Order: sequence, then structure tokens, then C-alpha cells
Amino acid sequence: MNFYDRIYQAVQAIPHGKVATYGQIASKAGNPRASRVVGWALHKNPAPISTPCHRVVFADGALASGFAFGGPEVQRELLEAEGIVFMLNGKVDLEQCLWLE
Repeated sequence: MNFYDRIYQAVQAIPHGKVATYGQIASKAGNPRASRVVGWALHKNPAPISTPCHRVVFADGALASGFAFGGPEVQRELLEAEGIVFMLNGKVDLEQCLWLE
């Protein structure tokens, strides 16, 4: 299994109603220093239905400006539909919503 496949597998494990950071996914995929590669892999996501890349956020809870499904507004809508809580500054409340496996 290559690194991209491990990234997709890690993202598929994020439960509904939780988020993970790019760094978390990089670590789970076997290379904790490859968070930028995670972003690139998710941008090229070959299976957007089964790989919920909308659940991956920056380490500070910010959303990706170039979200593949139509920008951060769409990502936010998808996350809110899953019950993800946002703070007044527009970032995900990681204290409540971060996936801790």
C-alpha cells in the first residue's frame, strides 16, 4: 500500500461528527512530517463519497481555502450537517470535535 492509499484509509476512519488535522492524518499514514502531502492527496481524492476529506482541517481548526468540493463554505456546511461546532472566529472547536483515537 502506498502513502496516498494509507492517507485515504486514515481519512476513511474519521468518525461522523469528528475532524482530524492534516498532521494527524500524516502520522496515522506513517509520516508525521508530511501534512502538506496529505493536503495534496486529498485534493486528488479519487473517491470523494467514501473518503470524507471534508473532515480534515488545519491544526488550528481552520478550513482549507481551496476545498475540493467548492471552497470553505461548502466544507463548513458539510461539517455543520454532521454536528461539528464552530467558534466565533470561524474555526472548528477542536476541544469538542477533534478525533482522538
